[in-house]
Amino acid sequence: MSEFINLSEIDRTVEFIQRQITIKPSVGMILGSGLGTLAEKVEDAVIIPYGDIPSWPVSTVEGHHGRLVIGMLEGQAVLVMQGRAHYYEGYSMPQVGFPVRVMQRLGLEILIVTNAAGAVNPEFEPGEVMLITDHLNLLGMAGESPLRGPNFDQIGPRFPDMGLAYDRELGELARQVAKENDIAMREGVYICLAGPSFETPADLRFLKAIGVDAVGMSTVPEVTVARHGGMRALGLSTISNKANLDGDTITSHEEVLAAGKIVLPRLTTIVEGVLASL
Repeated sequence: MSEFINLSEIDRTVEFIQRQITIKPSVGMILGSGLGTLAEKVEDAVIIPYGDIPSWPVSTVEGHHGRLVIGMLEGQAVLVMQGRAHYYEGYSMPQVGFPVRVMQRLGLEILIVTNAAGAVNPEFEPGEVMLITDHLNLLGMAGESPLRGPNFDQIGPRFPDMGLAYDRELGELARQVAKENDIAMREGVYICLAGPSFETPADLRFLKAIGVDAVGMSTVPEVTVARHGGMRALGLSTISNKANLDGDTITSHEEVLAAGKIVLPRLTTIVEGVLASL
């Protein structure tokens, strides 16, 4: 797979998936580190390993099962990515956005994207859910945009507006579900860094100073591609570790996965509630 992707590659993948399914999914979901078990609740599921799908980027990270799960959840036809690929794994940004391109050509209208994120806001605690109200696209500012390369005029404009990256109506649905279920949901700005190293205390102090609440290594490229093609996006971060602003603690991927197990019931309640409300 080259750095850039083309429409024929996307449509070949679309045709492959369409041959496996009998429903027409309308909602796409991308599940982050340690959060993939939500996909097990999908009914009448068709499961396709990423390695079987033409041109699909395969995840190599623990906690990402690497399967496409298509079926029904809370009355909605869903296409669930049980794990994702990341820039740090060696994929280009357009490759990272490839699955969302496929969703667009399949006719999906909504993207629900989740991730495990480290707290930058010192008030945030591990095990909490944060509604992403906006993101800071630092990698895109530096030139690593998933929209770099030839534009797909059939999908979206050369210069898409990102003023409403995260859909306000979907965000309000998430707030209502959290309130109805007594889930204290945080809200804030998410930033995607390249990784795979975790941040230094100086990194985190810088991010805090520029208005970031949570940091991770995903989501922003996928939402950028989604908005380019007119999809509505809902973003939810699960807080996996405290802000290490003073360098007193050590962050590990095992910690991230452990926090995912704790927060998964809350995240599941919010996602299922949003789907049921659509």
